Amino acid sequence: MLAELGIRGRVALVRAGYQERESDDAALIAALGVPGVNLNLHARAIEVFAGDPEFRAAYQARQARLRHVQSFYRVRLEKTDEAARMIAVRYVDAELLEQEDKVSIDQLRQLDQDHVERCTSLRNAFDAQWRGSERTLIARHRAEIRALVDGCEALVIAGGHVASLLNRLKLFDVLALAAGKPIIAWSAGAMVLTDRIVLFHDYPPYGSDIAQVLDAGFGLAPGVVVLPDPRRRVRLEDRAGIQRFARRMAPATCAGMDHGARVFFERGQVARASAIRLTTTGEVEHDWSGAPSRFSSPVLRGPRT
Repeated sequence: MLAELGIRGRVALVRAGYQERESDDAALIAALGVPGVNLNLHARAIEVFAGDPEFRAAYQARQARLRHVQSFYRVRLEKTDEAARMIAVRYVDAELLEQEDKVSIDQLRQLDQDHVERCTSLRNAFDAQWRGSERTLIARHRAEIRALVDGCEALVIAGGHVASLLNRLKLFDVLALAAGKPIIAWSAGAMVLTDRIVLFHDYPPYGSDIAQVLDAGFGLAPGVVVLPDPRRRVRLEDRAGIQRFARRMAPATCAGMDHGARVFFERGQVARASAIRLTTTGEVEHDWSGAPSRFSSPVLRGPRT
C-alpha cells in the first residue's frame, strides 16, 4: 500500500486502540517496510491524566455521561427495531406494509441522527470549557507530536478498541497536526475517519445483533460506513437484513472491508475502491470499485450526498 502511494520515508504510527500493547509495534513496522515512529498516544494520555487531576476528573465525568447516553440510545434502538420486525411480518396489503416499513426505517435513522448530535454536543461543550490547547501537559504533548509528524511522510492508524482510538486522536488533535499528509488506516482506524462510527455484529457473543452508531467520526472519509471483516461479522446471505441496514445508513455507502480491501479517498471523495458493498436492495456487490451501485432501490433513489 505505501509503495503504491509512493511513500518510502518514515511514517507516524498510531496504535492507541491497542492500549497497553501500544508499544508492540515491531511487527507492524516490519510489515510496512518503511521506518516508523510510534506517537504513543495511549501512553501520553496516561501521563496527562496523572499530571492533571482536575482535567482527568472532568474527562472521566464526560466519558461516563457518553456511556450513559450510548446505553439509553441502545435501549430505544432495540425497542424500535423489535417493533419494526413485528410490523414487517403482518399480513396486510403490500402498499401499506411498504409505507410502514419506511416509517420504521425513518425512526431508526432519526435515533441514529439524534445520538450523533447528542455526542457531538457533549464533546463540544467539554472542549469549550476545558480547552486542551491551554492545558500545559496536553499542549506540550501536542507540540511533541507535531514535531514527530512533521518529520514523516504519512500517518498510519491501526485498529484496536475504536472508542479508545477515537478519544486519544481527539485529545491530542492528531489529524489536525497531520493535515495535508496521506493517511493510511484499517479496521477501527478506518472507522474513525468516517462521518459516523457504526458498531455491528450479526453474531454477537451476547445481547442483540442490532447495529448501533457509537459517535461521530472525523469526517475525512465521508459518505461511507466502514464494516471491517464482513465475512465473519455480517450475514451476507440475509438479503432482508442487508437491505434494512443499508437503507438505514443511506445515502452513505456500506463498504465491507475484508483482508486486502481498499477504498481510496481524494479531496473527500471516493476515487476508487476494491471492497464489498451492501446495497439498499439487499444485494451484495463483491467487486465494488467505487462506482455507483449497479443495483437501484425503489425506496431510496436520488443523488448521493
